[in-house]
Amino acid sequence: MAEAQWLEVSMWVENGELAEAVAEILSRYVQNGVATEREAIHAVGYDTGVAVGAYHVFGYLPVDENLEQVRQQLSEALWHLNLIQPMPEPTFKTIHDQNWMEAWKEHFHPIPVGERLMIVPAWIENPDPSRLPISIDPNMAFGTGTHPTTQLCMVLLEKYAMPGQPVIDLGCGSGILSIAAVKLGMPQVVAVDIEMDSVNATQENAERNGVLEAIQVGQGSVKEILAGEYALKNAPLLLVNILATIIVRLFDEQLVELIQPGGIGLFSGILDERETDFLEKAKANGLQVLERQKQGDWVAFAMRREV
Repeated sequence: MAEAQWLEVSMWVENGELAEAVAEILSRYVQNGVATEREAIHAVGYDTGVAVGAYHVFGYLPVDENLEQVRQQLSEALWHLNLIQPMPEPTFKTIHDQNWMEAWKEHFHPIPVGERLMIVPAWIENPDPSRLPISIDPNMAFGTGTHPTTQLCMVLLEKYAMPGQPVIDLGCGSGILSIAAVKLGMPQVVAVDIEMDSVNATQENAERNGVLEAIQVGQGSVKEILAGEYALKNAPLLLVNILATIIVRLFDEQLVELIQPGGIGLFSGILDERETDFLEKAKANGLQVLERQKQGDWVAFAMRREV
């Protein structure tokens, strides 16, 4: 039987808005998800790095009888995007199955976040025992921790964690925020995502980190939680790391009801140009800003719900 091959599609872009647009296009065609990561400078230890610089967006197409048609469709979609905002051409590289994980591994390194957390690729030992390790398999490609939106939310989570209290993670992706919450002392997490691949990724990463028993994972969103399909209908802390346009829409679906009165919501995934829209909607729903964090084009907020 012939060895399977994959075609890596890779692009470097300069800002977060364009990275999101490219990732959305790639997601229509690639298998096993799209990764959006940043350059890393290895300046905080022998093999750790802090995410900075340009955005690297990449994914993999199966090399099969449909490859040329899919590649042409992808190229046309990227060409139309280029008319709106000029960007570099994508690069393509053939990857053999036996080199699949090696192709992923070359992109990922341990990343210290905040004062206490360390995102660690699954095949590497935690290089700093003073930090709480969050072991993530980047092959899943759903939030490997180097994207600014994830880091911003983790920094806020570290500050606003409520040991002994439950938390809801809306749009859990890889489960990285749910795992961090448990390791920061929060013993019960309800983690939901509309994508079944993300649900599976969260379960696998939670098991890898030894915290699966503390995390109830399922497919759904605001509606399913409020309907009582999970152990929590609301919590004193809510984590939301999804795009601002989706957050704004979810406010109309009673998103704020997931936060207990007087509780805190941590919101990330907000491009700075969407900040005004988000804040207007959040304040109209009884949320008050406690803190604003910014990294590159992205902002995140800690907000308290009125009692």
